[in-house]
Amino acid sequence: MPTEAYVELAKAAVAYSVRTGVVLPETEYPKDIPDEMKEKKAGAFVSIHEKGELRGCIGTFLPCYSCIAEEVARNAREASLHDPRFSAITEDELPDLEISVDILSEPEPVSSVEELDEKKYGVIVTDGARRGLLLPDLDGVDSVREQLYIAKRKAGIEPDKEVSVMRFTVERHSE
Repeated sequence: MPTEAYVELAKAAVAYSVRTGVVLPETEYPKDIPDEMKEKKAGAFVSIHEKGELRGCIGTFLPCYSCIAEEVARNAREASLHDPRFSAITEDELPDLEISVDILSEPEPVSSVEELDEKKYGVIVTDGARRGLLLPDLDGVDSVREQLYIAKRKAGIEPDKEVSVMRFTVERHSE
């Protein structure tokens, strides 16, 4: 699947959402969106960077919408307007944004940290109702231990707490 289609859709969805506050409707999708994006389902994350710094990142680890294209469009809106770590993106920022889209494989449980690799697999840690997710191959994350620590911190789980762990791979699409 061409990377351009994912990034083009995410960029269009971010711009539309920033300008209108609502999700890009299917009728406004770029014309060359492959049928596969309209037919298949998967979890997806949209990451937005501005001048090399994270500016928003929201996603779903399991599919929540009718297809990958809708997953990307909805998560692009959330990443640009509702990531609780950042203020909403403004129209003035749009030209400076770099956007990537990660399409997630179905998560699978792991029984040991030896089954993990911070460059290859993302992780989902769970303790009761608390859940944290970290994508794979992120700048500054250089070990499985660090990856698990960050995922636990995101979920509000104590660093030494035993948790259930699942792993997943991503198909990354970036500019």
